[in-house]
Amino acid sequence: MDIGRLIAEYQPPPSAVETIRHAKIALLVGISGAGKDTIKKALLKRPGFADIVSHTTRKPRAEAGVLEIDGQNYHFITTDIARGMLERGEFVEAKFVHGTIYGTSIAEVQRASEEGVAITDIDVQGVAEYKAVSGQVVAIFIVPPTYDAWLERLKKRYNNNEEFESEWQKRRDSAITELTRALLLPYYHFIINDDLNQAVAAANEIIAHPTDEFHSKDDEARLSARQLLASIREHN
Repeated sequence: MDIGRLIAEYQPPPSAVETIRHAKIALLVGISGAGKDTIKKALLKRPGFADIVSHTTRKPRAEAGVLEIDGQNYHFITTDIARGMLERGEFVEAKFVHGTIYGTSIAEVQRASEEGVAITDIDVQGVAEYKAVSGQVVAIFIVPPTYDAWLERLKKRYNNNEEFESEWQKRRDSAITELTRALLLPYYHFIINDDLNQAVAAANEIIAHPTDEFHSKDDEARLSARQLLASIREHN
């Protein structure tokens, strides 16, 4: 079977369902450049948190001149290995993102949940797959404070303006898709990542008390997300 179809038709096995339902899981979501990875790293420095290390078929990248580490940043695997894991039902969720396979293994969720709150950064498609299994999974969408701030952060991820321009349309389209989907779903908490310490504290509070009552506190962040989405749509 074509691997794209294999991913599209993939359903997590009963073991994955049981693992997710019995674990405390927090999923960090956000458009590229919002700062979800930075917030995740800050939370992991606190006691009681453990990282869910995803699998990917892409090659390791250099971040700030440092090459990503297998087993720490990601489990870097081949397409053939990913196919085997899919066929054996070893993933909680799996997807194609810009031509690359990403997935979360049952074993990783189990390991992380045994150490504390299992956290990872993920996209809205992955969150939907988790939520379909358990409504107790906490989903937090990270939002940059303004369009200009987002653009500045995003540009810093590229070596030059030409490289940025070649990726801009793809990043813009992805941002519009993710924000649009998240704003339609009531289970998302939103955080404005303007001040890192405040954003981390807010994420920690949401994870500790993930009740519907908190939604009244993040109305401002949800409004900011709507304004950001409108600004992104205005700029081609």
